[in-house]
Amino acid sequence: MADLSRYSDWVTWLTARAAADDDVLVAWVGGSAVTDNWDEWSDLDVDVLCRPGTAVAAYERWVEALVEELTPASVWDTPREWRPDGRQCFVCMQPRPGLLEEPTVLVDLVMSDISEEHRHLDVRRHGTPLVLHDPDALLVLREDDPDELARAMADAVDQVRQKRPTSEWLVNRALARGHVAEGVDLYLRHGLHLLVRLLRAEHCPERHDYGLRYLRDDLPADVAGRLEALVPGHSARSLRELSGLTFAWIDELLA
Repeated sequence: MADLSRYSDWVTWLTARAAADDDVLVAWVGGSAVTDNWDEWSDLDVDVLCRPGTAVAAYERWVEALVEELTPASVWDTPREWRPDGRQCFVCMQPRPGLLEEPTVLVDLVMSDISEEHRHLDVRRHGTPLVLHDPDALLVLREDDPDELARAMADAVDQVRQKRPTSEWLVNRALARGHVAEGVDLYLRHGLHLLVRLLRAEHCPERHDYGLRYLRDDLPADVAGRLEALVPGHSARSLRELSGLTFAWIDELLA
């Protein structure tokens, strides 16, 4: 278990708040705290499940209460359309956590209406949660359905196969026109991310949709190193060279 001592006030507050709110059914800590990635810069990932149709109202109550009682430096209340069945915010207890001058105290709070999807966790993807509140034992730890996982991966790989010609054209056209900023953006989204999707499908299918996160944990060291060498600025290679190497590797994997 990670050392959560710097979040002890938060854990106490969250546990008490969940127990006192009739609309809240389950609350737990996940993320790096339970997946062996915890360090001094980690945030606290908190998931809360509410009775159907109550998550948004509960979220608004919780945010109002935490601002008053915990006095954070700032709160990023993310756009409502991000989560159709709930809300999410990032609560910074320090004015500038990005300076990394002291251990981070930042909470990622997600509140959702309960559903079968939300209450089932695959520990291979999410780790074993630290449960703060679950009086009715609604949270279920089980692996995702292998058939659904296979279908999702097949769809992801097929999308890469379909997009590959257009993606390379988008990247290289921007670079040929001298549009460097656009080229970097397109290279990351239409080059590197497509490559990562294929590598994840091969090496860590249970987290095939995690993108660039946790690459060093999920991919073999030599593969992760080869991939990071394709990140702009990591080597002296030009973006056009990186593009060529990236799409050649994509072709190798698709073959």
